[in-house]
This record gives sequence, structure tokens and C-alpha cells, in this order.
Amino acid sequence: MPHADSSSPAWPVLDYPGWRDSLQTLHLWTQIVGKVRLSLSPWLNHGWQVPLYVGARGLGTSAIHAGGGMVDIEFDFVDHRLVIRSSDGPDRGFALEPMSVAAFYGRLMDELKAAGFEVAINTLPNELPSPIRFPVDEVHASYDAEAVHRFWRALLQADRVFKVFRTGFLGKCSPVHFFWGSFDLAVTRFSGRRAPVHPGGFPGLPDPVTREAYSHEVSSAGFWPGNEAYPHAAFFSYGYPTPPDFGKAAVGPSAAFWSDALGEWMLPYEAVRTAADPDAALLEFLSSTYRAASQLAGWDSGLECGMGVPRRPRAVHG
Repeated sequence: MPHADSSSPAWPVLDYPGWRDSLQTLHLWTQIVGKVRLSLSPWLNHGWQVPLYVGARGLGTSAIHAGGGMVDIEFDFVDHRLVIRSSDGPDRGFALEPMSVAAFYGRLMDELKAAGFEVAINTLPNELPSPIRFPVDEVHASYDAEAVHRFWRALLQADRVFKVFRTGFLGKCSPVHFFWGSFDLAVTRFSGRRAPVHPGGFPGLPDPVTREAYSHEVSSAGFWPGNEAYPHAAFFSYGYPTPPDFGKAAVGPSAAFWSDALGEWMLPYEAVRTAADPDAALLEFLSSTYRAASQLAGWDSGLECGMGVPRRPRAVHG
């Protein structure tokens, strides 16, 4: 399959209605791959053993220890292949093209078995309405290579800016990682204080998982391609527990808005993409929402520091 057009803009157009079917199929494919990582990895605080990572070719698991060796699985959105690399044999995989979730599941499990890895996963999708088990899902079978490539290019930009934003914090902070359950890229800062026990109740997400994820106070931000309820790509920011008057805080840029339904701040992706300086617009949103959440919740301001720059150590004063 030919490579996607390398002349596409840094912040590509994302049209949710135009790639809805492919998005829904890809979401389920990433859940299958993510659940392989989940099945083979010891639990890490806040589910950090679960996500995928944005890479130079697409989305991948990173290296997973299994059976005395290592395996990693990558969605290559340049050549449009599912690639399985192991420490004990040649690369394996297959083309990413229109196919049902059931077919993708069967091919992935066959390839893993052929590579010497026996893996059993929970085949019920998470965090989705009316889920269909992977081995019998013939409903979702779309793959628009150009649209998927654009989504990955948007992820590249969000990942880059999120990683700059992450450097401005000295406290506990998550990696920038892609959660396949909610299908979003996220980075989360922690105050270090315990949070009230989360009530749970998220559809398709076990309450013990939610409560462990939100065991401590957080300010979290992310990027999400949209769904049927909100059919637009957007950036978001929220706190748990939600600080008092967080929805009334001074947040920028001007396109940002508070969603009562979601309980978080939103910034349309299109507003960032079309801004005179997209990086500055996104950093303003990330910084102003964090500042509002942390100040309203009384976080220690000593957790903050200047943004990092290449080859320059952070200045430490005695």
C-alpha cells in the first residue's frame, strides 16, 4: 500500500462524521491489542500498564515480557500494517485494511500463537454501549487508511505538546499515553494527596479499576477524536475531585468552554488547528486549566517548574 501524503499539514483536518465507521472499528482493534498487553503485564498504579504509546509509525504497546522473552505490537499507520515483533523470531503481522473485528481478533491471535505466545483476553469491549464480543463482531469492519493516518498525525502533534507541558511539573505525573478503553491520549498530574473513594459507575469499566485510577487527587488533560454524543475532536481537562467553582475559572484560549454534561473543560481541536500558533493555543489551555484546578484545590505550588528545553538541565537553587 502506498505511503500517505507526506505533504499533509502538521495539524490535519479531522472530520468525525467522515471517518466515524473507521474510528469505531479502530477503537475496537486497539482494545484487542491493549487487552493483550493487559493480560501479560503486572498491574501498575493507576492502570499505567494498560495504555498504548504514540510512536514514529503509529500506536504501539512498547515491549512486553512474555514466556521468557519479549513481544511488542504496533499499529503502523504509515504502511498500514499490524506488526508483531518478538525477541525470539522474525517480525510477523498483516495488512491493516477493511476487515471485521472478528477477523482482526482471529488473525492477531493466530499470529501471536505462531510467534510462540499463548494469550487469553477478556473478549468483551470496555467503555462502549451495547458491546459485541470480539470473536463474533462482524458489524464493525471499516478502515479508511487516509483518515486513520490523519488521526495519527494529530496524535503526533498532541503527544509532542503534552510532553512539553509535562516538563513543567516536579511532582508525580503520568506518562503521555493512549487509553484504548476511552480512546484518548492523556497526561495526568497528581497533588500527592489521597482522594475520596470514587463512586464508580462508568459503563463498561469495573468499579475497582476506576477507584484505583482515581485513588489520589488529579488534574488530567487529554485529546479525544469525538463520539456520537459530541461528534468533534477536542482537547479536555478535568480534576478529581472537581475543585469548587472550577467551571467558572478563567481559562484560555477564548474557544475553550465548560461542559456541565462532561464535568470538564473542552477546547475544540479545530480551534487549535486553525490558531495562528497552535502550540501556544494548546499550551495556554493546558496551563490555564491546570492552574485553575490546582489553585482552587490548594495544591502545593512548589510542584511546578519552568518548561523544559533540550540540552539544558533544570536550574536548581539552594
